[in-house]
Amino acid sequence: MVNAFIKYAALLALLAGCTTVPPVNVHQPMTARPVPAAEAPGGNGAIYQAGYTNRPLFEDRRARNVGDTLIIAINEKISASKKSSSTASRKGSDSLSVPILGALSGANILKTPLSGSSENTFEGKGDSASNNAFTGTIAVTVIEVLPNGNLLVSGEKQIGINQGGEFVRFSGVVNPNTISTANTVSSTQVADARMEYKGTGYIDEAQTMGWLARFFMSVAPF
Repeated sequence: MVNAFIKYAALLALLAGCTTVPPVNVHQPMTARPVPAAEAPGGNGAIYQAGYTNRPLFEDRRARNVGDTLIIAINEKISASKKSSSTASRKGSDSLSVPILGALSGANILKTPLSGSSENTFEGKGDSASNNAFTGTIAVTVIEVLPNGNLLVSGEKQIGINQGGEFVRFSGVVNPNTISTANTVSSTQVADARMEYKGTGYIDEAQTMGWLARFFMSVAPF
């Protein structure tokens, strides 16, 4: 009896888990270490050193190699609205008299014509609106340099607060031409951007519906 109850509870948990929102597939890994630089030959006394190829002399410190860091300014504002309405109406009437019944004795229904009418009306309206805002900054790491020069970046920020925690994850493809001189790029200029903001702890658990309640919500016919 106990084993049957455990199996039934596991099945309910599995069915309820199918209704949860899938996690964001942030590009992995979340960070990458730079490739070890080749050992530079001894100095020759000149300003230009042939073995120094890691960073050009007159270029800024923008991210361009695997392992370089980049600041992402998250500034996402998304709004959507939808409104629809429909109306339908139908109306009809019929009348009928039966003179053949006059031959019947006491047929007083001749003086009462038969009639009928029907009317159908339908009206429907719908209105939907959604507004989302996500702002902040996060430092990411270049994990891959694509053949066309674009940078695949990924990073996360974890914060522990008392008995809970929060983490922010971000990844996407950055065009080096959009990086400012402060080594910063806006999230609106990042292609294939994937952002995730979640929390852990008892406060987050208190705001989450239980798996059994989610199951009954998914199968309830009303």
